[in-house]
Formats: sequence, structure tokens, C-alpha cells
Amino acid sequence: MFKWLLESSLANRLLVLIAAGVLMAYGAFTLSRTPVDVFPDLNKPTVTLMTEAGGMAAEEVEQLITFPLETTMNGLPGVESVRSTSSAGLSFIYVTFDWSTDIFRARQMVSERLSSMEEGLPAGVTPRMGPISSIMGEIMQVAIPIDVQRTTPMAVREYADWVLRPRLLAIAGVAQVIPIGGEVRQFQVQPNTARMAELGITHDQLTGALKGFSSNTSGGFLELNGREYLIRHLGRTSRLEDLQNLALAAKNGQPVLLRQVAEVTFAAALKRGDAGFEGKPAVILGIQKQPTADTIALTRSIESALGDLKKSLPEGMEAPRVTFRQASFIEASVTTLQGKLMGASVFVAVILFVFLGTLRPTVIALTAIPVSIFITALVFKYFGLSINTMTLGGLAIAIGGLVDDAVVDVENVLRRLKMDRAKHPHHRLHPIEVVKLASMEVRSGILYATAIIVLVF
Repeated sequence: MFKWLLESSLANRLLVLIAAGVLMAYGAFTLSRTPVDVFPDLNKPTVTLMTEAGGMAAEEVEQLITFPLETTMNGLPGVESVRSTSSAGLSFIYVTFDWSTDIFRARQMVSERLSSMEEGLPAGVTPRMGPISSIMGEIMQVAIPIDVQRTTPMAVREYADWVLRPRLLAIAGVAQVIPIGGEVRQFQVQPNTARMAELGITHDQLTGALKGFSSNTSGGFLELNGREYLIRHLGRTSRLEDLQNLALAAKNGQPVLLRQVAEVTFAAALKRGDAGFEGKPAVILGIQKQPTADTIALTRSIESALGDLKKSLPEGMEAPRVTFRQASFIEASVTTLQGKLMGASVFVAVILFVFLGTLRPTVIALTAIPVSIFITALVFKYFGLSINTMTLGGLAIAIGGLVDDAVVDVENVLRRLKMDRAKHPHHRLHPIEVVKLASMEVRSGILYATAIIVLVF
């Protein structure tokens, strides 16, 4: 086979050069669009279930939430393992499927099982599926420092929740954006029990009125003159004054308002953790990517979005700052490989020129590097691979092997050509025949050596 391949290549030299040029051009085009990441996608299809159960202890979460969900998920087709973590008020379940299961099909099956579990869980508890995220987790962290002299932690957290987070989630490739730190605004009602007893307001009346606050309700339909009109009660609001004036009951023909029996204010929700940056309080957003997203391209899109948002920051708020950037590690790895390629090329060129004494064999041996790299990009595209630390390490090892193979072949061809020129003109062979014989002479050794390197690494 190698003899036929060698003879065909030598007989169609121009065609081989054209094919190599086309493959290199297409490979360079493909390489510029190949996804770049830290590691390849090594995680099996996994669906994460997160359940919040405020007020429950870890034992109650385990018995009432985690165990029923685990039992239900174990029966799904293709499930290999179900792992869980239960803590105070939180339950995490990781459902891992086999490699052949499509992640979207797996999420659909989990969603169907969850819908059948609604009645078997405590009231007010709703399990939620986590987003499809990469095994590498967060690719970037963005911090918004809080200057308490110019703004409030509550205002910064609201900006992160309602402006920055939705903008980042709109970028293709972002799986999740999780903010921590600052203060989450909420209505806070502190009842005055003495005043409630004086006005005859019970705790159930207070709770029932608060549950129905800020909601729109339907009043049915009204038929008039052959037309049907929708009757609506518009009660949705976020104004503090509306909550303060909420009617709880009536006494002596007068409504009893919430502000008469309780102190109603805006206050921060109870914190479970906090964030800081450079010694100041801050809101930090962790950005996770989807498994197939290009880390470098996605990072640039996020940085572009952050740059656009800087132009419309609220007064007194500092600009978001990037505190962690996974793309920097990838760019450093790619830069290191490029430096090694350049250094190896120069070193090989000098050595070949010194020992072979001519420029032509040196150029022929060095062409093996770009041809192999660009054709490798086509192989990556065919198998759906990305550029990462593992593939870059493999390329670094392969470069040494392919240059060694090229040097051995070129040196033997050059030696055979010199030996042939030393013969009598009547006994000399055609240069093409000499090249073929010289290449076949070392081909088996090169093949075995390359196979051993592939098996070892």
C-alpha cells in the first residue's frame, strides 16, 4: 500500500501539491473557527435538580424531598447513578445518564417524572432543573464594588439582578449567571400584637391579606349590547404605600389598614453568605457556559456586553470588573504552543541546514509542520473536537515525531541522490526512482517508530 501511495504521489506531483495547498487553506479556515476550551467535554449527560425548602432541617429535607425524588429518578431508562446532597433548606440531586443518552431527551424524561411528583412533595416545594452547563463551571466572575458613600448594597444588587444578569443571559452560550452579595430588597412587615388585639385583627387575617396582596384577579365576563367584556381586578403593584394601605378588615364601618397594626418597610432579605472585592462589599456574578460554547469567543462577547453597559450605569455605581477570566489560561496555552512551534521550526531549520548543507531539504522537512497542523484541524471538525490543553499537548508531542520522520526521510533521499551521482552515467537511476527507493528503504522503520509513539502517548 505504501509503495502504491508513494508511486502515485511521485507520478502526480503537481496534483499532490495542489491538493496539499487546498487542504492547508481549508484547514486554516477551519482552525480559526474551531471551539477553544480548557478541557474537552468529559462529563456524562447529567441533569441537576435543585429544591429549596425554607425552614426545613437537613433530616426533613432528606426524608420528605430528596429520598422521594431519588426513588423516582432511579427508574428512568439510561440512568447510571443518582447522587444527592441534603442540607438545611436545600436539596441537590444529580441524575447521571449513560453516554448514549441525548441530554435534551434526558431532561425531558426528568421533567415528566417531576410533573408526576407534585402531589408527593410538601406544599410550596417545587424542584427545578439546573441549566445545561459545562464541566469547567464558571468561565468568568464579574464584581461590582459597592461604595456605601455613593450608593446602597440594595441598589447594586437590584442592578445586578434586573439589568446585568438578563443582559448576560441573552448572550448565546451562557448557561447561567449567579449573583451573590449585596442586599435583596423585600417587603418587611413587623406586626404590633398589642395594636392587633386592640383592633381585633387575628394573625390569620393578617396572613391571608398579605398572601393576596399585589395580584390581578378575574371577575368573569359582562355581556352588553351583544359584546363580551372581560372584568379584571388590577392589584399588582410594588409600591410600599400600597402595601401600607392594605385593608385587613372593617371595624365600625371603617377599614383597618395594615399600617395601623404593623410597621411596613423595605428591608434586606436574610443573607446566607456575602461577597467582597478589594476590601469593599460587592456583588459578584459567576458566569457559567454551555458545554459546546467556545470559551474565548464567549468571553469576548461578555466583555463587549459589559463595555456597552458601562455607558448607562446608574449614578454612584462603579463599573463591573472582571475578577476571574478562564480564557486567559487558554490564551496563554495557545501562545505557549505557538512559541514552541516557532522555536522548534527555527531550531530544526538551523540543524538541518548545518548538517545537510543545503536549503531545499530544510524547506521540505519544515513543510511537514504546517501541513500536518492544518489537516489536523479538519480531523477535529469531523470528530467534533475542540482545541484544549489535551489536544494542544498531543500536538506538541506529534510535532516532534512528524519532524523526526520528515528529517529521516529527507536525509536518506539526499544521501541516496549523492550516491547515485557518484556512479557512472550509464548506471545512474532517474531521480524519481532514487527518491522512491530511498523512501521505501526507511518507510517501515518510520512507521514502526511512529506507531510506538502513538501507543505510548
